[in-house]
Amino acid sequence: MIAFEKLSAPTRLFINGDYQDAADGARFDNINPATGQSLGTVARGTAADVDRAVAAARAAFESDAWAGMAAGDRERLLHRLADLIEHNAEALAALETYDTGKPFGDARKVDLPMSVQTLHYYAGWPSKLRGETVPVRGPFLTYTLREPIGVIGQIVPWNFPLFMAVMKLAPALAAGNTVVLKPAEQTPLTALYLGNLLNEAGFPPGVVNIVSGFGGEAGEALINHPDVDKVAFTGSTRTGQHIMRQAAGTLKRVSLELGGKSPHIIFGDADLKSAMRAIGAAIFYNQGEVCIAGSRLFVEKPLYEQALEAASQSAARMKVGDPFAEDTRIGALVSEQHWKRVDEYVKLGVSEGARVVAGGGPAEVAGGGYFYQPTVLAGVRNDMRVAQEEIFGPVLSVIPFEDEADVLALANDTQFGLAAGMWTQNLGRAHRVARAIKAGTVYINAYGIMDPAAPFGGYKMSGLGRENGEEGIAMYTEVKTVWTGLK
Repeated sequence: MIAFEKLSAPTRLFINGDYQDAADGARFDNINPATGQSLGTVARGTAADVDRAVAAARAAFESDAWAGMAAGDRERLLHRLADLIEHNAEALAALETYDTGKPFGDARKVDLPMSVQTLHYYAGWPSKLRGETVPVRGPFLTYTLREPIGVIGQIVPWNFPLFMAVMKLAPALAAGNTVVLKPAEQTPLTALYLGNLLNEAGFPPGVVNIVSGFGGEAGEALINHPDVDKVAFTGSTRTGQHIMRQAAGTLKRVSLELGGKSPHIIFGDADLKSAMRAIGAAIFYNQGEVCIAGSRLFVEKPLYEQALEAASQSAARMKVGDPFAEDTRIGALVSEQHWKRVDEYVKLGVSEGARVVAGGGPAEVAGGGYFYQPTVLAGVRNDMRVAQEEIFGPVLSVIPFEDEADVLALANDTQFGLAAGMWTQNLGRAHRVARAIKAGTVYINAYGIMDPAAPFGGYKMSGLGRENGEEGIAMYTEVKTVWTGLK
């Protein structure tokens, strides 16, 4: 365990290559969810600070230092940033654990490697972005160019703060944009730490600016700013809807990765050992604070009791405790507010007719903090609020089904469409169901895998656009058509 004081975490805004106080000097407490105590204060950016950050991003976007930079040089900068994150992985993982309450082992083995992989992947793209020659009628040479959009406002969530920041920064920068990044107010530390690494990597001042603060202040100013060309957001569906409404005034480009209530399906012919082992990881990993968590477990009726027992045993094996302890599997929920919200949903489920077969309440951990027991609910109907609304915590609803047609109707009976998973040894059924489920990602005999090369995003109320892969960088470009008369 690295003592927090030894991490030298920056706590001021990062604007135009320098750490700065908020314009009005305001700061806010940054709470460690594993203790409920303050880690210290962080600069509280507001509209005045967003103005400064956007101005710096605009100046950088139009400067020769960035706009005139060769694609190969942008590639080298992104590779350098990836290497620096890898070199600082221990410190960054520790900061992530202090900020989020997640187990240090998860931050070190998942969040940091995924951040590095994503940067290296997109570092290969600047020299691959190209237009096409278009065969039009008449004596013309007509071709397209892919150009950066401009100044991008990026708002990232608190469940994977560094990884989500990198997931947005990497394609935006690879395409030649500049960025104003607003981390979640609950988890600002790793985003602010990036400022030092960006400078060390050699990015020109103003290319990336980082404004910590609250959504209603800094976030609102960013989405409404007339000189921001696009807003990229990951978070709740309600906030995504608000961003779309606000962006309409200036017709900003918008991409949104929003909520999920993902169906995780076990058919009667599944490889039971693998399927049962996957149940817990699909919902309890990262305390259930995962947008693609398999929170609705649909089990073909002959296997229902066996799956319920497997889910209960998985919950019982998940040690809840100190995020820095090596054997901890479940850390703290991110905040007291969210902790109470998860508990309210469990109580709501019981009032709706569900019964608790594992967990069901806060977990007692030495030192206090916002810990919650991995919870399994039986007797859940798909129309209950616990099966329809995103809880974003370690709460699993187990629901039986009759046959393929029945489970497809149940799986698609939701406003969300982010991910889904299934376990079956019937190849025809697997691909038939994958096509029929309305979700942006479908897993067959697996769950929860991500790779920077594979597009990720949602159907329905789960968002707009795709992150990762070629689609992820295309979202940060404009297509220009050029006509040249040949007579």
